[in-house]
Amino acid sequence: MSIKQDNRHLYLQVIDRLKKDIEEGIYKEKEKLPSEFELAKQLGVSRATLREALRILEEENVIIRRHGVGTFVHSKPLFTSGIEQLISVTDMIVNAGMEPSTIFLSSAVMQATEEDARRLACEPDAELMVIERVRTANGVPVVYCIDKIPKVLFPGQFDAGQESLFTLFDEQAAHPVSHAVANIEPYGWHEKVSPILDCEPETALLALKQLHYTENDVPVLYSVNYFRADKFSFHVLRRRM
Repeated sequence: MSIKQDNRHLYLQVIDRLKKDIEEGIYKEKEKLPSEFELAKQLGVSRATLREALRILEEENVIIRRHGVGTFVHSKPLFTSGIEQLISVTDMIVNAGMEPSTIFLSSAVMQATEEDARRLACEPDAELMVIERVRTANGVPVVYCIDKIPKVLFPGQFDAGQESLFTLFDEQAAHPVSHAVANIEPYGWHEKVSPILDCEPETALLALKQLHYTENDVPVLYSVNYFRADKFSFHVLRRRM
């Protein structure tokens, strides 16, 4: 069926048509689309017009193109969160109606590096608790986490079995986490993390690097969380000043 039904640029019509077909389930998640030749013929447009539409759809993460294999419908994120709101990974998973769980990879006391000491305002030879975990949703690995906490903050027994470190601070530390400064960095294939999260070769990662503070602006936790970009979507509310 031809899409030439309005006066907009044809590639915009192709984008809308393909999005509608995906929403209506004509093309399902992870399903391979017809070849460019077949799809252009079905839509009644040139291959150049189709390629421009596919390029934009790929930028919007609606589709994904695998070189030498074909074009596929991208998976929709399972979790969305406003990055301006500081919530735990546990709460993100619970809010999506899924069951959170944790796979502990390691937990050890290590000496702070110079960078650690600078971030956490501690002595260069201070001891840090370093926790390496994988967070799962309904048993599926979705986030790889590395957390560093000055050991002096927990002079008693440290419960590394907590699902949420925020809960751990609320219950066992002198002061809870109040706020954080975050940086987001995109990654393609990560040699260590991608296999742990069962990523396909084209699955991207979003690294959320956060330094957490108490209400008195004392740094108490540095975390690096690698989120599967096909499972998580972050947004920011921006206002005019």
